[in-house]
Amino acid sequence: MDYAKKHHSRHNQPATTQKADASAPTARQFYGLDAQTKRCGGNSERQTKISPCPNASDNFLRASFLPKLEKCETVQPRRELEKMQPQFYKSLSHLTAHYGITPMQTDCFESPYNFALSLWDAERILKKQYKDCPQISLMQDGAETYLASEETCDTGTTLYYIPVEPLYWMSHDARYKRNAKLLLSVFCYLYHIADVPYYRQQDSYLYWMYEMHREWTEQDEEGEQRERFLHEFDRAELIGVYIEKKIYNPISLRFFGQRLLAFKCRDAFDRECLSAAQKAHRLFSDYPKERIFRNAPACSEDGQDEEESESIPMHKYISFIAHTKGWLYETLEQSINNEFNEYSQMHEPTIFKRFNDNADTHQSLDFERRFFSLLDDLCGLLYNYKSDDDE
Repeated sequence: MDYAKKHHSRHNQPATTQKADASAPTARQFYGLDAQTKRCGGNSERQTKISPCPNASDNFLRASFLPKLEKCETVQPRRELEKMQPQFYKSLSHLTAHYGITPMQTDCFESPYNFALSLWDAERILKKQYKDCPQISLMQDGAETYLASEETCDTGTTLYYIPVEPLYWMSHDARYKRNAKLLLSVFCYLYHIADVPYYRQQDSYLYWMYEMHREWTEQDEEGEQRERFLHEFDRAELIGVYIEKKIYNPISLRFFGQRLLAFKCRDAFDRECLSAAQKAHRLFSDYPKERIFRNAPACSEDGQDEEESESIPMHKYISFIAHTKGWLYETLEQSINNEFNEYSQMHEPTIFKRFNDNADTHQSLDFERRFFSLLDDLCGLLYNYKSDDDE
Protein backbone atom coordinates (compact mmCIF):
# COMPACT_ATOMS: atom_id res chain seq x y z
CA MET A 1 0.00 0.00 0.00
CA ASP A 2 1.29 3.46 -0.82
CA TYR A 3 1.08 4.89 2.69
CA ALA A 4 2.58 8.20 1.66
CA LYS A 5 -0.27 8.86 -0.75
CA LYS A 6 -2.81 7.66 1.74
CA HIS A 7 -1.62 10.06 4.39
CA HIS A 8 -1.41 13.02 2.02
CA SER A 9 -5.02 12.53 1.06
CA ARG A 10 -6.14 12.08 4.60
CA HIS A 11 -4.04 14.70 6.31
CA ASN A 12 -3.33 17.51 3.92
CA GLN A 13 -1.71 19.57 6.66
CA PRO A 14 1.60 18.53 8.23
CA ALA A 15 1.80 17.84 11.94
CA THR A 16 2.65 20.92 14.00
CA THR A 17 6.37 21.33 14.52
CA GLN A 18 7.15 21.36 18.19
CA LYS A 19 9.91 20.64 20.62
CA ALA A 20 9.16 17.76 22.93
CA ASP A 21 9.43 18.53 26.62
CA ALA A 22 8.81 15.01 27.78
CA SER A 23 7.87 11.69 26.23
CA ALA A 24 5.55 8.93 27.33
CA PRO A 25 6.71 5.30 27.70
CA THR A 26 7.54 3.40 24.52
CA ALA A 27 4.74 0.88 24.49
CA ARG A 28 2.19 3.59 25.07
CA GLN A 29 -1.46 4.25 24.48
CA PHE A 30 -2.80 6.36 21.67
CA TYR A 31 -5.95 8.41 22.12
CA GLY A 32 -9.21 6.52 22.37
CA LEU A 33 -11.16 5.64 19.27
CA ASP A 34 -14.41 6.98 20.71
CA ALA A 35 -15.14 10.21 22.56
CA GLN A 36 -15.45 9.95 26.31
CA THR A 37 -18.91 10.02 27.76
CA LYS A 38 -19.71 13.31 29.45
CA ARG A 39 -20.93 13.25 33.02
CA CYS A 40 -24.31 14.59 33.98
CA GLY A 41 -24.36 18.03 35.54
CA GLY A 42 -24.46 18.31 39.31
CA ASN A 43 -27.44 19.44 41.37
CA SER A 44 -27.16 20.93 44.84
CA GLU A 45 -30.69 19.78 45.74
CA ARG A 46 -30.62 16.45 47.58
CA GLN A 47 -33.10 13.65 47.11
CA THR A 48 -35.71 12.98 49.75
CA LYS A 49 -34.51 10.26 52.08
CA ILE A 50 -36.46 7.04 51.78
CA SER A 51 -36.31 4.19 54.27
CA PRO A 52 -38.28 0.94 54.53
CA CYS A 53 -40.78 0.25 57.28
CA PRO A 54 -39.25 -1.26 60.42
CA ASN A 55 -40.84 -4.63 59.73
CA ALA A 56 -40.00 -4.78 56.01
CA SER A 57 -38.66 -8.10 54.83
CA ASP A 58 -35.29 -8.35 53.00
CA ASN A 59 -36.22 -11.56 51.19
CA PHE A 60 -36.48 -9.62 47.95
CA LEU A 61 -32.80 -8.65 48.19
CA ARG A 62 -31.83 -12.29 48.71
CA ALA A 63 -33.74 -13.54 45.68
CA SER A 64 -32.09 -14.21 42.31
CA PHE A 65 -33.82 -14.01 38.98
CA LEU A 66 -33.15 -15.69 35.67
CA PRO A 67 -32.60 -13.46 32.63
CA LYS A 68 -35.57 -12.51 30.53
CA LEU A 69 -35.58 -13.80 26.97
CA GLU A 70 -36.18 -11.05 24.44
CA LYS A 71 -39.20 -11.69 22.25
CA CYS A 72 -38.24 -12.55 18.70
CA GLU A 73 -39.59 -14.56 15.85
CA THR A 74 -38.07 -18.05 15.70
CA VAL A 75 -37.32 -19.36 12.25
CA GLN A 76 -37.40 -23.00 13.31
CA PRO A 77 -40.70 -24.58 14.35
CA ARG A 78 -40.88 -26.19 17.77
CA ARG A 79 -40.22 -29.68 16.37
CA GLU A 80 -36.97 -28.48 14.83
CA LEU A 81 -35.95 -26.86 18.10
CA GLU A 82 -36.55 -30.12 19.95
CA LYS A 83 -34.38 -31.99 17.42
CA MET A 84 -31.60 -29.46 17.99
CA GLN A 85 -31.47 -30.05 21.74
CA PRO A 86 -29.31 -33.24 21.77
CA GLN A 87 -26.69 -31.62 19.53
CA PHE A 88 -26.82 -28.39 21.51
CA TYR A 89 -26.23 -30.04 24.90
CA LYS A 90 -23.53 -32.31 23.50
CA SER A 91 -21.73 -29.27 22.14
CA LEU A 92 -22.27 -27.47 25.44
CA SER A 93 -20.58 -30.32 27.28
CA HIS A 94 -17.56 -30.04 24.95
CA LEU A 95 -17.36 -26.29 25.57
CA THR A 96 -17.67 -26.45 29.34
CA ALA A 97 -15.11 -29.26 29.55
CA HIS A 98 -12.67 -27.26 27.42
CA TYR A 99 -12.92 -24.13 29.55
CA GLY A 100 -13.28 -25.99 32.85
CA ILE A 101 -16.62 -24.56 33.92
CA THR A 102 -19.74 -26.13 35.42
CA PRO A 103 -22.98 -25.11 33.63
CA MET A 104 -26.36 -24.75 35.27
CA GLN A 105 -29.18 -27.18 34.47
CA THR A 106 -31.34 -25.74 31.70
CA ASP A 107 -32.90 -28.81 30.06
CA CYS A 108 -35.97 -28.38 32.27
CA PHE A 109 -36.90 -25.20 30.39
CA GLU A 110 -38.63 -25.03 27.02
CA SER A 111 -36.87 -24.15 23.79
CA PRO A 112 -35.52 -21.70 22.81
CA TYR A 113 -35.26 -20.28 26.35
CA ASN A 114 -33.02 -23.14 27.47
CA PHE A 115 -30.55 -22.29 24.68
CA ALA A 116 -30.46 -18.61 25.59
CA LEU A 117 -30.14 -19.40 29.30
CA SER A 118 -27.23 -21.78 28.70
CA LEU A 119 -25.36 -19.19 26.65
CA TRP A 120 -25.98 -16.48 29.23
CA ASP A 121 -24.76 -18.73 32.04
CA ALA A 122 -21.61 -19.82 30.18
CA GLU A 123 -20.60 -16.26 29.33
CA ARG A 124 -21.31 -15.13 32.89
CA ILE A 125 -18.92 -17.73 34.31
CA LEU A 126 -16.26 -17.15 31.64
CA LYS A 127 -16.20 -13.42 32.39
CA LYS A 128 -15.27 -14.23 35.99
CA GLN A 129 -12.55 -16.74 35.10
CA TYR A 130 -10.89 -15.20 32.04
CA LYS A 131 -9.51 -11.71 31.54
CA ASP A 132 -10.09 -11.91 27.79
CA CYS A 133 -13.54 -13.49 27.91
CA PRO A 134 -14.36 -15.53 24.78
CA GLN A 135 -17.61 -14.78 22.97
CA ILE A 136 -19.96 -17.76 22.63
CA SER A 137 -22.30 -18.21 19.66
CA LEU A 138 -24.85 -20.80 18.57
CA MET A 139 -24.13 -21.94 15.04
CA GLN A 140 -26.01 -24.01 12.47
CA ASP A 141 -24.39 -25.69 9.50
CA GLY A 142 -27.06 -27.53 7.57
CA ALA A 143 -28.56 -30.07 9.96
CA GLU A 144 -25.71 -29.66 12.45
CA THR A 145 -26.05 -27.45 15.52
CA TYR A 146 -23.04 -26.56 17.66
CA LEU A 147 -21.50 -23.86 19.83
CA ALA A 148 -18.49 -21.80 18.76
CA SER A 149 -16.22 -19.43 20.67
CA GLU A 150 -14.19 -16.44 19.55
CA GLU A 151 -11.09 -15.69 21.62
CA THR A 152 -9.25 -12.39 21.29
CA CYS A 153 -5.97 -11.13 22.74
CA ASP A 154 -6.75 -7.67 24.07
CA THR A 155 -3.92 -5.26 23.20
CA GLY A 156 -5.66 -2.15 24.49
CA THR A 157 -4.81 1.02 22.57
CA THR A 158 -1.04 0.56 22.67
CA LEU A 159 1.64 1.38 20.13
CA TYR A 160 4.14 -1.48 20.35
CA TYR A 161 7.07 0.39 18.82
CA ILE A 162 10.53 -1.00 19.67
CA PRO A 163 13.24 1.72 19.55
CA VAL A 164 16.56 0.69 17.98
CA GLU A 165 18.57 3.83 18.76
CA PRO A 166 19.06 2.93 22.45
CA LEU A 167 20.59 -0.39 21.35
CA TYR A 168 22.96 1.49 19.04
CA TRP A 169 24.24 3.76 21.81
CA MET A 170 24.38 0.84 24.22
CA SER A 171 26.67 -1.08 21.85
CA HIS A 172 29.06 1.92 21.81
CA ASP A 173 29.06 2.29 25.60
CA ALA A 174 31.78 0.29 27.36
CA ARG A 175 29.56 -0.09 30.43
CA TYR A 176 26.73 -1.80 28.55
CA LYS A 177 28.32 -3.69 25.66
CA ARG A 178 27.36 -6.99 27.30
CA ASN A 179 23.76 -5.78 27.57
CA ALA A 180 23.81 -4.75 23.92
CA LYS A 181 24.94 -8.21 22.78
CA LEU A 182 22.22 -9.86 24.83
CA LEU A 183 19.51 -7.55 23.52
CA LEU A 184 20.87 -7.97 20.01
CA SER A 185 19.83 -11.64 20.27
CA VAL A 186 16.35 -10.53 21.36
CA PHE A 187 16.11 -8.15 18.40
CA CYS A 188 17.30 -10.91 16.08
CA TYR A 189 14.52 -13.18 17.34
CA LEU A 190 11.87 -10.49 16.86
CA TYR A 191 13.18 -9.67 13.38
CA HIS A 192 13.68 -13.18 11.95
CA ILE A 193 11.19 -15.38 13.82
CA ALA A 194 8.39 -13.18 15.20
CA ASP A 195 8.48 -11.15 11.95
CA VAL A 196 8.14 -7.69 13.52
CA PRO A 197 8.14 -5.02 10.75
CA TYR A 198 11.26 -2.85 10.49
CA TYR A 199 10.88 0.86 9.83
CA ARG A 200 13.60 0.98 7.15
CA GLN A 201 11.81 -1.60 4.99
CA GLN A 202 9.81 0.06 2.25
CA ASP A 203 6.75 -2.13 2.76
CA SER A 204 6.43 -1.13 6.42
CA TYR A 205 3.93 1.40 7.70
CA LEU A 206 6.48 3.51 9.58
CA TYR A 207 8.79 3.76 6.55
CA TRP A 208 6.19 5.84 4.75
CA MET A 209 5.45 7.84 7.87
CA TYR A 210 9.11 8.86 8.09
CA GLU A 211 9.27 9.65 4.37
CA MET A 212 6.10 11.73 4.50
CA HIS A 213 7.27 13.81 7.48
CA ARG A 214 10.71 14.34 5.98
CA GLU A 215 9.07 15.72 2.84
CA TRP A 216 6.89 18.03 4.91
CA THR A 217 9.93 19.27 6.85
CA GLU A 218 11.89 19.97 3.68
CA GLN A 219 9.01 22.01 2.29
CA ASP A 220 7.83 23.90 5.37
CA GLU A 221 10.83 24.53 7.61
CA GLU A 222 13.56 27.10 7.03
CA GLY A 223 17.01 28.02 8.34
CA GLU A 224 18.72 26.40 11.32
CA GLN A 225 15.54 24.71 12.56
CA ARG A 226 15.12 22.94 9.23
CA GLU A 227 18.70 21.64 9.31
CA ARG A 228 18.32 20.44 12.88
CA PHE A 229 15.12 18.54 12.08
CA LEU A 230 16.59 17.01 8.92
CA HIS A 231 19.56 15.87 10.99
CA GLU A 232 17.15 13.84 13.14
CA PHE A 233 15.80 12.13 10.02
CA ASP A 234 19.34 11.39 8.81
CA ARG A 235 20.31 9.92 12.15
CA ALA A 236 17.17 7.75 12.24
CA GLU A 237 18.01 6.39 8.78
CA LEU A 238 21.72 5.75 9.44
CA ILE A 239 21.19 4.07 12.80
CA GLY A 240 18.29 2.08 11.37
CA VAL A 241 20.45 0.71 8.56
CA TYR A 242 23.29 -0.07 11.00
CA ILE A 243 21.09 -2.02 13.44
CA GLU A 244 19.28 -3.88 10.67
CA LYS A 245 22.61 -5.13 9.32
CA LYS A 246 23.44 -6.41 12.81
CA ILE A 247 20.18 -8.27 13.35
CA TYR A 248 19.97 -9.50 9.77
CA ASN A 249 22.88 -11.81 10.54
CA PRO A 250 21.33 -14.83 12.37
CA ILE A 251 24.51 -15.49 14.35
CA SER A 252 23.09 -13.54 17.30
CA LEU A 253 20.17 -15.97 17.36
CA ARG A 254 22.49 -19.00 17.40
CA PHE A 255 24.42 -17.59 20.38
CA PHE A 256 21.30 -16.53 22.27
CA GLY A 257 21.47 -19.30 24.88
CA GLN A 258 25.22 -18.90 25.46
CA ARG A 259 24.89 -15.16 26.00
CA LEU A 260 22.15 -15.74 28.55
CA LEU A 261 24.28 -18.17 30.56
CA ALA A 262 27.33 -15.89 30.47
CA PHE A 263 25.48 -12.72 31.47
CA LYS A 264 26.11 -11.49 35.03
CA CYS A 265 23.95 -8.85 36.68
CA ARG A 266 25.55 -5.85 38.36
CA ASP A 267 22.60 -3.49 38.85
CA ALA A 268 18.85 -3.12 38.37
CA PHE A 269 19.19 -2.30 34.67
CA ASP A 270 21.14 -5.51 34.11
CA ARG A 271 18.39 -7.47 35.83
CA GLU A 272 15.76 -5.88 33.56
CA CYS A 273 17.79 -6.79 30.47
CA LEU A 274 18.28 -10.36 31.66
CA SER A 275 14.58 -10.77 32.51
CA ALA A 276 13.47 -9.55 29.08
CA ALA A 277 16.03 -11.76 27.33
CA GLN A 278 14.92 -14.80 29.33
CA LYS A 279 11.31 -14.13 28.36
CA ALA A 280 12.27 -13.91 24.71
CA HIS A 281 14.39 -17.08 24.85
CA ARG A 282 11.61 -19.10 26.52
CA LEU A 283 9.13 -17.84 23.93
CA PHE A 284 11.54 -18.76 21.13
CA SER A 285 12.06 -22.22 22.66
CA ASP A 286 8.34 -22.90 23.09
CA TYR A 287 7.32 -21.42 19.71
CA PRO A 288 10.38 -21.65 17.44
CA LYS A 289 8.52 -20.81 14.22
CA GLU A 290 5.53 -18.68 15.26
CA ARG A 291 4.94 -15.19 13.83
CA ILE A 292 3.06 -12.48 15.67
CA PHE A 293 0.62 -12.15 12.75
CA ARG A 294 -0.30 -15.84 12.72
CA ASN A 295 -3.79 -15.16 14.15
CA ALA A 296 -4.32 -11.72 12.66
CA PRO A 297 -7.68 -11.25 10.88
CA ALA A 298 -7.54 -12.80 7.41
CA CYS A 299 -6.74 -10.61 4.43
CA SER A 300 -7.92 -10.91 0.86
CA GLU A 301 -5.69 -11.99 -2.00
CA ASP A 302 -4.50 -8.44 -2.74
CA GLY A 303 -3.41 -8.04 0.89
CA GLN A 304 -6.21 -5.64 1.83
CA ASP A 305 -8.57 -6.65 4.59
CA GLU A 306 -12.24 -6.26 3.84
CA GLU A 307 -12.71 -4.11 6.94
CA GLU A 308 -9.40 -2.22 6.78
CA SER A 309 -11.27 1.03 6.20
CA GLU A 310 -12.80 0.61 9.66
CA SER A 311 -10.07 -1.28 11.58
CA ILE A 312 -6.45 -0.59 12.47
CA PRO A 313 -4.31 -3.44 11.04
CA MET A 314 -1.83 -5.06 13.42
CA HIS A 315 1.22 -4.14 11.31
CA LYS A 316 0.49 -0.47 11.98
CA TYR A 317 0.88 -0.64 15.75
CA ILE A 318 3.64 -3.29 15.98
CA SER A 319 7.04 -2.32 14.58
CA PHE A 320 10.65 -1.39 15.16
CA ILE A 321 11.16 2.38 15.26
CA ALA A 322 14.16 4.72 15.42
CA HIS A 323 13.49 6.30 18.80
CA THR A 324 10.62 7.16 21.11
CA LYS A 325 11.94 10.48 22.40
CA GLY A 326 12.44 13.92 20.93
CA TRP A 327 10.78 16.10 18.33
CA LEU A 328 10.71 13.50 15.55
CA TYR A 329 8.86 10.86 17.56
CA GLU A 330 6.41 13.36 19.01
CA THR A 331 5.61 14.55 15.48
CA LEU A 332 5.12 11.01 14.17
CA GLU A 333 3.02 10.05 17.17
CA GLN A 334 0.70 13.00 16.63
CA SER A 335 0.04 11.99 13.01
CA ILE A 336 -0.45 8.34 13.97
CA ASN A 337 -2.96 9.28 16.64
CA ASN A 338 -4.81 11.50 14.19
CA GLU A 339 -5.06 8.66 11.70
CA PHE A 340 -6.01 5.98 14.22
CA ASN A 341 -8.81 8.13 15.59
CA GLU A 342 -10.51 7.81 12.21
CA TYR A 343 -10.94 4.06 12.77
CA SER A 344 -13.78 2.53 14.76
CA GLN A 345 -11.88 -0.55 15.94
CA MET A 346 -8.53 -2.32 15.75
CA HIS A 347 -7.42 -5.75 14.64
CA GLU A 348 -6.21 -8.09 17.38
CA PRO A 349 -5.07 -11.73 17.40
CA THR A 350 -8.23 -13.84 17.20
CA ILE A 351 -9.02 -17.57 17.07
CA PHE A 352 -12.30 -19.45 16.52
CA LYS A 353 -13.17 -22.80 18.07
CA ARG A 354 -15.98 -25.13 17.07
CA PHE A 355 -17.35 -27.52 19.67
CA ASN A 356 -18.70 -30.49 17.75
CA ASP A 357 -17.62 -34.10 17.15
CA ASN A 358 -14.74 -32.91 14.96
CA ALA A 359 -13.69 -30.18 17.36
CA ASP A 360 -10.10 -28.96 17.10
CA THR A 361 -9.61 -26.88 20.22
CA HIS A 362 -5.83 -27.09 20.63
CA GLN A 363 -5.38 -23.52 19.37
CA SER A 364 -4.44 -20.92 21.93
CA LEU A 365 -3.37 -17.28 22.24
CA ASP A 366 -0.65 -18.10 24.77
CA PHE A 367 2.08 -17.06 22.32
CA GLU A 368 0.45 -13.69 21.62
CA ARG A 369 -0.12 -12.87 25.29
CA ARG A 370 3.49 -13.71 26.18
CA PHE A 371 4.75 -11.81 23.14
CA PHE A 372 3.01 -8.56 24.09
CA SER A 373 4.19 -8.95 27.67
CA LEU A 374 7.76 -9.25 26.33
CA LEU A 375 7.34 -6.08 24.25
CA ASP A 376 6.07 -4.20 27.31
CA ASP A 377 9.23 -5.12 29.23
CA LEU A 378 11.60 -4.56 26.31
CA CYS A 379 10.19 -1.16 25.35
CA GLY A 380 10.25 -0.06 28.99
CA LEU A 381 13.93 -0.83 29.56
CA LEU A 382 14.99 0.69 26.23
CA TYR A 383 13.05 3.85 27.03
CA ASN A 384 14.70 4.14 30.44
CA TYR A 385 18.23 3.65 29.09
CA LYS A 386 20.17 6.92 29.31
CA SER A 387 22.98 7.39 26.80
CA ASP A 388 25.43 10.26 26.64
CA ASP A 389 23.52 11.43 23.57
CA ASP A 390 20.34 11.81 25.64
CA GLU A 391 22.01 13.90 28.31
